[in-house]
Amino acid sequence: MFNLTARELRTLRRLDTPAKVQDFLYTIPYNFEPEGDTCLSPRRVLREKRAHCMEGAMVAALAFRLQGRLPLVIDLEGAPADCDHVIAVFKERGKWGAVSSTNHSVLRFRDPVYKTVRELVMSYFHEYTDHAGNKTLRAYSRPVNLARFDAQHWMTHEEPVWFVPAYLAKIRHTKIVTGHEADQLRSQEPIELQAGEMVQWKPPRKRV
Repeated sequence: MFNLTARELRTLRRLDTPAKVQDFLYTIPYNFEPEGDTCLSPRRVLREKRAHCMEGAMVAALAFRLQGRLPLVIDLEGAPADCDHVIAVFKERGKWGAVSSTNHSVLRFRDPVYKTVRELVMSYFHEYTDHAGNKTLRAYSRPVNLARFDAQHWMTHEEPVWFVPAYLAKIRHTKIVTGHEADQLRSQEPIELQAGEMVQWKPPRKRV
């Protein structure tokens, strides 16, 4: 199925709920990209056991597909000086939830309790900050069905699948705040900044 190996299918089919998908992503070390920027397919993530947010979102989307769900992801767009974040999203009983791969203590799993995509996205707003504590979430994409990339083998390609984030970056995004509102945003408190600096995985030591 989907050109996946029997071993890959066994691994992913065990993840039969969004919670199990999230728990599985938590076991995958964060991809610090020591050799340079990467965009690994789910096959390579499973083999190399590393993933950043885009890569983890694609693994989650593939696991959702094997559950019979749509393989949906949403791009959360940061301010120009900050990074985007990609989440895999799902619906249960008409409500939206999300699975997320991140190294920090925030921007993680969301239970399916949100009536709209905007509600779901806004649940990330307060914690979506830069290192100075400035709130930087500015816009979000519509849910994108990764099945549109099946002909390009996004699930199993051995080469980087840059076409996925390239598409997410170019499609229309819905703005969250106006320029005036962004200028008036309150920064996080020092204790919030301290909590946000907690990480699950330590970066590898540089070779001397």
